[in-house]
Order: sequence, then C-alpha cells, then structure tokens
Amino acid sequence: MNIKNFRKIEWWIPVCAVILCAIGLVALFSASYDSGLEDFKKQVIWVGISIILMFIALFIDYKIIIRLSPILYAISIISLVAVLFTEPINGASSWFDIGDGLFSLQPAEISKIFVILFLSYIISILQRRGRDEINKILKLGLLLLIVGVPLILIIMEPDYGTASAYIIATILMLFVAGIDKKYIITAMILVAIAVPVTYNFILPEHAKKRIETFLDPEEDARGAGYNVLQSKLAIGAGQITGMGILSGNQTQLGYLYPKTTDFIFSVIGEEMGFIVAGAVIILNVVIITKSIQIAKGIKDEAGAYVATGIAGIFLFHTLENIGMTMGLLPITGVPLLFVSYGGTSMMTSFLCIGILLNISSQRKTGMFNK
Repeated sequence: MNIKNFRKIEWWIPVCAVILCAIGLVALFSASYDSGLEDFKKQVIWVGISIILMFIALFIDYKIIIRLSPILYAISIISLVAVLFTEPINGASSWFDIGDGLFSLQPAEISKIFVILFLSYIISILQRRGRDEINKILKLGLLLLIVGVPLILIIMEPDYGTASAYIIATILMLFVAGIDKKYIITAMILVAIAVPVTYNFILPEHAKKRIETFLDPEEDARGAGYNVLQSKLAIGAGQITGMGILSGNQTQLGYLYPKTTDFIFSVIGEEMGFIVAGAVIILNVVIITKSIQIAKGIKDEAGAYVATGIAGIFLFHTLENIGMTMGLLPITGVPLLFVSYGGTSMMTSFLCIGILLNISSQRKTGMFNK
C-alpha cells in the first residue's frame, strides 16, 4: 500500500472502535470484579489479537480476499454443520469449546463476514452482463440460497439473533445491488403472512416467551421479564454521570444477567451515566455512517457490496443490543460489538474493520456517483 492510498483510509472507524473497546473494558472490569476479573483479562487479550488481525486484513488486498471467498464460504458451512454436534451450552449448540474451556469459538460470528464476501463475489459476477441480472428469478434464487443455507444452520443451533443479522445484511446488499421493487413488495407481503404463522406454529416456547416479555415485561416481573426490567432500572439509575465504577446497585448486587455480554450497555448506563452511554451510541453511528460512505465511494461493485453488508451487521448489532437493554426490542442475546465480552465477536468485528479500511484505501469514483 502506497502513501497515497494510506491517506484515503477512514481512520475514524478504528479510532471509534478502539474508544468503544476502552469503554467496554472499563465496564467489563466492573462487571467481572466479583468473579476475579476473568472475563476482563481474557477480553484484554482478545482486543490485542483483534487489532493485529485488523492490520493484517488492512494490508491484504480485499479483492484477493473476495476471490478466496468460495473457500471461506465452504469452511463456514462445514463449521456451522459441525457445531450442531457439540454439547449444548444454555440450550444452544453454537460454540466449539477449545482448550478445555479456555476459549469458545462461535462459527456463526465468523461466518457473517465469509457469507458477505461470497455473496458480494457472486453478485458482482452475475452483474458482469448487466446490473439487472440479479432480478432474474433463477439468479436471485441462487443469491438467496447462498444466504439461506447458513441461515437455516444458525436457526437450528438455535441462534435467532445472529440469524437476524444475516438477514439485515443481505437485505441491504440486495437493495444496493438494484433489486427490483416487485421483489421488495412481494417480500413484505410474505413477511406479513409468515410472522403470525411462524409465531404460532414454528417458534419454540422460549422464543415466544421473549416476544411476550418484550410486549409486557411486567406481566412476569420475577420470571421472563426480570432481566429487561433490571436493565431498565440500571440505565435509569445512572442518570447523567452514573453511579461510579464498582458502585452500580444492579451491576454489583447481581441483578443484571448476563452483565458482561447481553447487558453490558446497562452496566455502562448505570455506572458511567447518560454521557458515556450516549457516547457509545454516537461512536457506533459514526462507524456505521463511515462504512456506508466507503460503500458509496468505491468504484468496484464487489467492494461496495462488502462495505454495505458490514454496515448492515454493525447497524443491526447496535440497534438490537441497545434496544433490548432499554426494552424497545425483544431480547435475542446479540452482543454490542467492540463492547460486550466475546473473543469471536471481537475478532470478527476488527476483521470487518480491516477489510473496510482496505476498501477505503482504494476509493476513486464511487459506483453510486457514476
């Protein structure tokens, strides 16, 4: 990479990500203090490893990575099948336990970027004969199949939150690729039909309970609605400046669970207050906005689709995690990227940033500015 390209890089993205990591580490220090700081110590290591992976991705041409995406996609499918045969943890077969509990690898997290890369690769190949090629039934069916296979495997784990992230990324990528409005209208009609059918005949009882809890958490305040009510209490108690590190009532007295992953934003809201919690939201918005700008600024269509898919992943995780801690969205177990505890999530997120930076370094004339 020459100096000219180096200057084109959107450095605000990694800067915002590192600040989010710093806030997350402070919150993890407090949240894991009563357990000997085990999660905090592991997270420090994962942040260091993840930043190294980001720079590796930065210096490998993203076009090479996209060309390798069929292999990466195949690896992701194999890993998603294999994980179904592992011992369930909290009712889900989503992790490979490595090193006798030292590290848990979640294939669904890593597969997000592999599926985005492969989908972008196939869309760009199909559109060599014209941008409207993806609107042909068989070719659109192929694209949906590419996403559908890993999606079904993830639902089988089950992991509905991560599956939703795939769906949002795919929708944004197809929209940017120029999918016809008739398919969008058809999809909306199918969703309207599928939602009640899925709720009544497909969703397991625990998933239905989460939706019911979202609609009325106080109906079962000591049971299914307990976590979200404690989360809202924690965020509200923090007010403007917070109760102070290691001083949050819900956090330190064990009312928040799981406080290092799903409800880490609640810890931030309670102990650091509205100012820091608001900063977390702003930093995520900057990352998402810059990702979209990268997609708009790259002439290469495959690169634009990859950037769009990554923006979709960041957008979904931000909205869902923060929304569920405030009771605005159902609880799905989706982590807050760069903040929640989790090695696989952290590494995948920084890999995404490395690829984004690589794409941004090669911007010339954007595909949307032709």
